[in-house]
Amino acid sequence: MTERLVDTPEGRSRTTTTTPRGASRGTLVLGHGAGGLRWTQDVLQVRDAAVDGGWSVVLVDQPWRVASRRIGPAPASLDRAWTTVVQGLPATRAGPLVLGGRSAGARVACRTATVLGADAVLALSFPLHPPGRPERSRADELALPTASGIPLHVVQGRTDPFGGPAEVRAVLPPGATLDDVPGPHSLEKAAPAVATHVSAWLDRLR
Repeated sequence: MTERLVDTPEGRSRTTTTTPRGASRGTLVLGHGAGGLRWTQDVLQVRDAAVDGGWSVVLVDQPWRVASRRIGPAPASLDRAWTTVVQGLPATRAGPLVLGGRSAGARVACRTATVLGADAVLALSFPLHPPGRPERSRADELALPTASGIPLHVVQGRTDPFGGPAEVRAVLPPGATLDDVPGPHSLEKAAPAVATHVSAWLDRLR
């Protein structure tokens, strides 16, 4: 496991890279949500399962977390920092580049996938709308990867107040896929199931 600080226009970001024992099948880059200063179990178990499956995994801490602030900035700031970090990944990496994250991190991945040349996008707990405000849909963000021909996979909690599986399926772009798991927006208790679904999806990527 290797940590590195990366200078971005929004301040210093941090990457934590875990590599498999043998040759890497590809690189999975994951971002976090909009609150809290720790990595959640769903992301950590996805990382561990992906590494076991032969993937290199990079966890990206946005500058606001590195600075120990508790609330993230506006989307444009998140996108600028994330883009700088991903563009600075080693050019020697092999295989597909998969961008993803949970909640706000999933939104960042969707918004930047095209410009960063992602081969696929993974969205954990995509926040389709604020709780109780379905009219404020972010379906347009969810559609961005597939509009550029980039595969998209969503893992959504069945009781997520930010949009349950039925709501997400109703706006899911053609060709995108979705797995639903027990639980709300937090997928902590469903982390093993999340990791299993993501591993199976990664195995299908070529």
